[in-house]
Amino acid sequence: MHSFSLAALCPAVAEARTPVPYPHPGSPHPNPQQYPRPYLRSKGRPARGLALSFTLPGDIRSALIGRTAIGAALKAHGLAPYIWPATLAVAELITVTARMSPDKELYVSLRHRDDALRLLVWDQHPQHPETDMAALCETRRRRALWLLAAVVDDWGGEWGACEASPPQRGTKSWVVLPR
Repeated sequence: MHSFSLAALCPAVAEARTPVPYPHPGSPHPNPQQYPRPYLRSKGRPARGLALSFTLPGDIRSALIGRTAIGAALKAHGLAPYIWPATLAVAELITVTARMSPDKELYVSLRHRDDALRLLVWDQHPQHPETDMAALCETRRRRALWLLAAVVDDWGGEWGACEASPPQRGTKSWVVLPR
């Protein structure tokens, strides 16, 4: 059994965290098929009216929950072509934002309007007062999202990260995928 230390991506976070994904080293990996899937239905609304928001714990294991919820919502709203890129995008964003601000809640929002899918993940990562530290932190975030960048570019979409608008604090990471 290999063990590793998963430290936060942000250089200002002093603690290194070691997530404990399983109860003890000898336990088998959990089977995602054994857990109930979320039950979502469109309630007769057209696909362009999709609006889903939820909060997750700031842990990399939350990526599975995010993928499952986004995939179920897209399927329920007749947006199956978006399932692969959107679930990959949400998993990448959740994993990186959880590493930027460990143990702090993440907010996830999914919208489909005007023939585009909009995904937002907001974390509570504070802005750094030192310019060098802020640049290093932003560089690490962007480098960690290389797979997201490739998929979004392939789909003709856009993505980015910016400081949250006041009164909120933190960082918003977003993806737009056109139809």
